[in-house]
Parts: sequence; C-alpha cells; structure tokens
Amino acid sequence: MISKRFIYYIIYGVVLLTIFIVPSLFRLLTDWHWFQEIGFSNIFTTILGAKIFLGLAVGILSFVIIYGNIWLAKRLVAPRPLVIRPREGAGTEADKAGVSDLEGRINAFALPVSLILGFFTGLVGAGSWETVLKYFNAVPFGVQDPIFNRDIAFYFFDLPFVQFLVGLGFWLIIISLIVAAASYALRGAIVLKSSSSSSVGGLLPGIQQVLGTESLKSLFLEKPAKIHLSILIALLFILTSFNIYAVRIPSLLYGSTGPFTGASFTDIHAVLPFLKIFIFATAVVAVLVIVNIFKSSNRLLVLALGSYILISISGGWVYPAILQKFVVAPNELVKETPYIEYNIKATQKAFALDKVIERDLAGETTLTMADINKNRSTIKNVRLWDREPLLDTFGQLQEIRTYYDFISIDNDRYHLNGDYRQVLLSPRELNSVSLPQRTFINERLTFTHGFGLTLSPVNEVTPEGLPVLFLKDLPPSSSVKSLSVSRPEIYYGELASDWVVVNTKAKEFNYPSREENVFANYEGNGGVRIESLLRKALFALRFGSLKILLSNDITPDSRIMYYRNIKERVKRALPFLRLDYDPYLVVTKKGELKWIQDAYTISDRYPYAELVKDAFGSLPGKNLNYIRNSVKVVVDAYDGKMTFYIADNEDPAIQTYAKIFKDSFVPLDEMDEDMKAHIRYPEDLFAYQTRLYMVYHMDEAQIFYNKEDQWQIPVIASGEQTDPVVRHMIMKLPGEKQEEYILMIPFTPHGKDNLSAWMVARNDEKFYGQLVAYRFPKQKLVFGPKQIANRINQDADISRQISLWDQRGSEVIRGNLLVIPIEESLIYVQPIYLRAEGGKIPELKRVIVAYENHIAMEETLDLALAAVFGGRVVPDKEAGKIAPAQPAIGQNLIQQARDYLNHALEAQRRGDWALYGEEMRKLGDLLKSEK
Repeated sequence: MISKRFIYYIIYGVVLLTIFIVPSLFRLLTDWHWFQEIGFSNIFTTILGAKIFLGLAVGILSFVIIYGNIWLAKRLVAPRPLVIRPREGAGTEADKAGVSDLEGRINAFALPVSLILGFFTGLVGAGSWETVLKYFNAVPFGVQDPIFNRDIAFYFFDLPFVQFLVGLGFWLIIISLIVAAASYALRGAIVLKSSSSSSVGGLLPGIQQVLGTESLKSLFLEKPAKIHLSILIALLFILTSFNIYAVRIPSLLYGSTGPFTGASFTDIHAVLPFLKIFIFATAVVAVLVIVNIFKSSNRLLVLALGSYILISISGGWVYPAILQKFVVAPNELVKETPYIEYNIKATQKAFALDKVIERDLAGETTLTMADINKNRSTIKNVRLWDREPLLDTFGQLQEIRTYYDFISIDNDRYHLNGDYRQVLLSPRELNSVSLPQRTFINERLTFTHGFGLTLSPVNEVTPEGLPVLFLKDLPPSSSVKSLSVSRPEIYYGELASDWVVVNTKAKEFNYPSREENVFANYEGNGGVRIESLLRKALFALRFGSLKILLSNDITPDSRIMYYRNIKERVKRALPFLRLDYDPYLVVTKKGELKWIQDAYTISDRYPYAELVKDAFGSLPGKNLNYIRNSVKVVVDAYDGKMTFYIADNEDPAIQTYAKIFKDSFVPLDEMDEDMKAHIRYPEDLFAYQTRLYMVYHMDEAQIFYNKEDQWQIPVIASGEQTDPVVRHMIMKLPGEKQEEYILMIPFTPHGKDNLSAWMVARNDEKFYGQLVAYRFPKQKLVFGPKQIANRINQDADISRQISLWDQRGSEVIRGNLLVIPIEESLIYVQPIYLRAEGGKIPELKRVIVAYENHIAMEETLDLALAAVFGGRVVPDKEAGKIAPAQPAIGQNLIQQARDYLNHALEAQRRGDWALYGEEMRKLGDLLKSEK
C-alpha cells in the first residue's frame, strides 16, 4: 500500500516539474509562432520531432532496462519472504522489523527512481538529435583517411553516432549493475562475512591464507544474484570490446602523442596492435565471467579481471612508452615523416589551404610616381579613417538624439557615380536604455526602431579634418546620385535585443524633425500577429509582462517582434551553425537596408587535421579542425525576413544539413546580383586560415618538422591595444588589370620583423573566395610593419611635431599602419588624428607615407606621396596619363601655397603657434623649391 508520504513526494515532484516545464512550454509555443512567421517551420518541426522521438525512445528504453533489472532482482530471490539478512550477531525482533520496513520503502521507491533515471536519460538522448539526424542523412566527402581508408564522412557522421550508442549502452549497463547490486544487497543476497579458506561463494578465498588473518571479510553472493550480476558484467566487457573496435581505434587519428595532431608512429606500431589484441582479450574476459557462474569459487573471475588490468597497463602504457623512447625519439624525423605528411595534407584540406595560389614576387621593383599614378584607383581607396576614430566622429555628428547609437563600423564597397569606392558605414540604431522616459508604452510601442545610417568614403576629408559623409542626417540624405535610402527603418539590427509591438493604437515614433517628431505606421509583415486574446495571454506569459494582456493599444492586428538581434535571430533559426562575429549592413540599389551574416559549418573530427581553439567567434574554448563558410544569411532590416544561401556547394556538412532541413537553403546563384556584389570573405575564416598558413605553407616534412620557414603575423602595439594588420582594401593585385576588393594580411619570418609574404582573400564575384599568397625572395630585405613603425617613431621631424601637439594638451591618435601593395612592392600609410583636450571628435591632421628609406608626413595623402616619390599625384581625370618626374609649376603650386597659407592663418586664429610655424615653414620650402 502506498503511503501518504509517498503521495506527497509525487505531488511535490509534479509541482517542481510544472515550475520548470510550463515556462518552457510557453517558449516552445511562441517559438513555433515565430518559425511560422519567418517561413521555416520545417526546421522547428524537424528538430522538435527528432528530440521528442529520441527522448521518448531513449527514456522508455532506459526505464524498461533499469526497472526490469530491479524487478528481475526481486523475482530471482523469490518465493521466500523478502527480508534483509541482518549482520552476524544481531537478530532482535526490533532489528528485523526495522529492516523489513526499510525493504518496503525500497520497493515503493523502485518505480519512481526508475522513472526519474529514465526521464533524465531521455533528456540527454534528446540532446543528441543532431548526431542522429546527420548519421541518417550523411553525404560522403569523397576523400579517404590515409590509415584505414574510410571516407571522412565516417568520422564526421558515423563515429559520433556510434559513440552516442556506446555511451548510452555503458550508462544503462552500469546503472543497471548498480541498482541490481543494491537491490540484492538490501535483500540479503549479497553480504560481507568472515572469510575462511573453505568459504562457498567467497570472492577472495585463499587471500586470507596468504595474509594469515581471520579478520578479512569476503563477499558472499547467492546463486541468482551471481548469475544476474555476472551477465551484466559480461555485457559490460562485450560492449568494451565493441567500443575498442568501433570507437577507440578510429579515434587514434585524433591523437596528439607525436609532434602533430594525428596517429603517430607509436600509435600505429604499438597502440593499434595492442588495441586489436585487447578486443580479443575483453571478449575472453566476458566469456570467463559467464563460465565463472558455474564455478563454486570466483578464482576464474579474479584471474580474468587481473589479466585484463595487466594487459591494459603493459600494452596500453608500458610498451608504447618504451617504443617511443628507444625507437622513435632517437630517429623521430625518419619515423614520423609519413605521418607528418598526412597531417600537412589533412590540415590543408580541412581549412581549404590546399587551394591557396602561391606566387613569387621578384622583389626588384622600384616604385616611381608613374607607378603611383597608374594605380590611382588603389591610392584613391587608401583607408585614412580607422574604425574607432570614425565611430567617435559619427557618434558626435550624426547620432542626432541621445537614444540613437552607432555601435560598429562596417567596411564595404560600392560603385558610386562610375567609380569603385571603398566606404565605411554604420547604422543608426535605437538604444531603449537611453530613452528619457522608460515606460512600457515608450519602450515597447512607441520607440520601436532605429533609423537610417551614416556612410563615408574611406579617404575623403573636409578642410576641418572631418570625414566626408555621402549618407547622413534624418531622414537620410545622399550627396551621391547612385546611393539613396528609401526604407531607412531598422527594426532588426545588432542592438535590437528587446521585443516590441507594432501596428498598435499608440503612435509609433519614426524620426525627429526639428522641434517635432514624425510618426508612422508599420507597413511590413515582420513579427507575429497577435490575432486573439489567447495568443495575447501567451505572449504576456512568455515575456513576463501582464501589460501585454491588459493594454488596450495592442489589437488583434498588432504584431509582436522578438529575436530582433541579427546574430540571435539567425542562431535561433540555424542552431547547428556557428556564426561570424560581425554581421554587416548593405544599402541596396532599391534603397533597402539588409544585413548579411556569415555562418560556418565546423567540426573537430577531421582525421589528422590540426586542432585550433575557437578564439574569434561564438564558441570560445571549443577546438575545431574543420571550417567552411557554407552559408550566407540575408536579413531584411525592416521585416526581418531571412534567406539562407549555400555559399560552398562542395561542403558535405552543409549538404547533409540541406538533406535534413529540406527546402530551407537555396543556392548562392539565386541571390540578387545587387546583394551578391556585397558579399565578402569572412574575417573569422581568414583568421583561422592565416594562423595555420604561417606553419602549413611548408609542404615538405623535414622543413615542417624543423620549422625552418615558419612565419608570424606582425602585431603593432598602439597604446594599450594591439593591431594585427589585417585590412580590407581596394587594390590592383600584381599581374591583374583591374582593381578589386580584397582582404589582406602580411607575414614576417618567425622572430624577425622583415616582410616575407602577404596573403589576400579576393572578394569580388568573379574571383570570390580565392586565396593568393605573394612571396618575397628570401635574399631580398623588405621592411615589415614593425620596422616601418619604428622608423616613423625615430623620424626627428615627425616626433617633434607630435611632441608639440602633445605639449599643448591635444591628444594625438595614431591610426592603423596600412600596408598597401603597389605593383610588386609595398608602401606604408598611417593617418594621424588630433583630438582637442576634453573634446570628443578626432580630426585627421596628417598622413604619413613610408617607402623603403623614405618617410614623409604631410596634410594629405597626395602631398605625402609627392614628398616621397617626387612629381605630383595626378587628378582622376588624368589618371591614364604618365606623371612628370618633377613637380609641376602653375595651378598645382598655387593651390599648395594657398593651402599652406590658409592653414597657417587658421592656426594663428586659434593661437596654435607651433602649427602656424610649421605651415609657414612648408610654404617657404615650397616657394624655394620652385625658384
């Protein structure tokens, strides 16, 4: 009969489950409505269906096995009354009554304990939905591992599934062994008793004789208990044997015993043979455990377990250690060469480094002003504005109201008035935390979205040292005919993290206009329609706000928007992909604002490929050895509509996901040409590839082993921050005829500062995704970024000018040092910003240009180039002509003189006599040079 206390326990359990499950149910229902709204309900139902099926299957199986073993233990000791054997020397009626009461409680708790264990096992099983679905939808790689000749898909999809099954099997057998043994012990079928040499069923007979003591206790098992537990132990060893064959042997290819990732000489010639023997050994142990059932003593079981332990130690540790120390270590390069080659090839394949195009530069080119003018488009797109100073400037000039924020700067390129221009842009997003009145109506119904953006070319500066703005103000106005914004509202962005309700009776703020505010109604299909009172109540429970239910402003036609943050939104829809850290905004030709979010398929299961830490994105601390930028997600900033484009058709991982979630992904060819012109090579992926390429550009095993040609990425300290010199730019690559948008990084030899190579990732559609490495001759000294930075710091004129600015209380901000490839050579450019004491707006005051041993700091890039190379930089309309070798006389001279004089007079008005003297000196030098 079930006691009242047990009923109370059940009630308490139901209450606790309700507390935890009901909120999850609300989230589940609202997520279902959200997936329906975005048009990807198949992703929701596929994942949920897999979780429910696996959870129920694993949970029911676990309950049946666990409770079945408890029930079997009860049946095997029947039919005598169930009493627990009291300890020797104890036999009072009170003791027996207490023990019987304990037994009754055990019987009462057997069912709930089994249910709880089954429930949590089912939850764990449900969490493996992705592993199971990938196994049943696997797409082959078409590449085999070098040791076992299995397709790489086996390691990506089959092996994790087998590990899941084996892990579940171990758990069920071990927990069954524990509950069965406990059940037998509590029923008196297993007891400790004083051991003698003639003990029947004693586990360790004979040990007492060796030790010569009568106090030794031995384990006594009744026959039914011995049979039951022996079968479970035998199953455990059989599963261990299968685990060695199906899991441990393939996992050798992830080993790290050698100087690289992958199976080493010792793994193949010592560990692998041992594991094959161990498969047989564990099977023999299982047989001996079964045979031991029919023996009166347990000597056979002890022998089997002892042999198992001895083989494990000698074969799994002693012999490999001896082989490594006395055979491999003295001849490591010779022994490990084949396996090093496997590691090189696998790593290059896993990170797409096998597709890098390597080109050698002669290194003999001497740049002239003619070369500069032939690469006018490159010069015109040199980025003079760094992201941090520009973000500060945008914030001071264009936030307009305190509740608007610019939180990041995006780098992109546009065709503007016939020119290919690199630009920096930032969306103007709404920050509800900064609202002057933070009420429910203001935060949720009125102030719902950001508005417009600010866009600036990377190289243009006003006479005041501020950026030229192509897009600015509210509503957005454009100074470029081919660039405009017709739908400036930003409901979905990087800052939009809270839920809002649109199409309500409350006025929805659109943007400020002088002393009045402009209001508008939402015209899109974004958000989930409220529809009914029931759904209204559901959202009130989901977001913990009773005001949703009670508000008269929220009508059935209202739409509630949630998951508005771009990364959160994409991650909710595609939980199986890893996201790039930086989504970026695009202005389409129609004037719409759309986000592009790069997404990756990653894995740590590529055999022999080097493992690296995920230090750049959303999975800190997780190792990976395979990555592809397989998906590009486009998100509309107005209605939140998402489209998932497959960007890498050769990736079997994304092909597998496409089979699982049918009709969710579309080919990249279906992307609008306007959007396709703005896709770019992801910086996260480029960072992984360049980090590995520093070592894995070495193809020969001997060079790789000795690290003879290892590179490093130069890092320049700038104040308290470091700059890794990775840049987007528009330039004409050596041997190419047209400028293009690229992502570039330089390399220096390990431990040295001179430049050895540079790599680019090409972004424009025709060559998108192509990696090219340009190598300088080893005998040629090419100054690296650190050396140039030191030379700039040591230049007397530059140091003097910067010191004068610092002494007057102004803050000098040194911009990023830019490495600009021109022809087959390099020039370096560094902008210098000046911020007044107490001010917040940095102004671009000088540009430094360095080439070989020549360094100049002037007010503009063109003047600095002229100072370094001689001659003059021709205007755009003369870009096709050859520049003269010497400075031109006439309008160019007059304009330069006028600029120096105007700047000197401006400095005089401000009382900046140091700058006044500097400008007058330049004016005098210019006039003297033209005499």
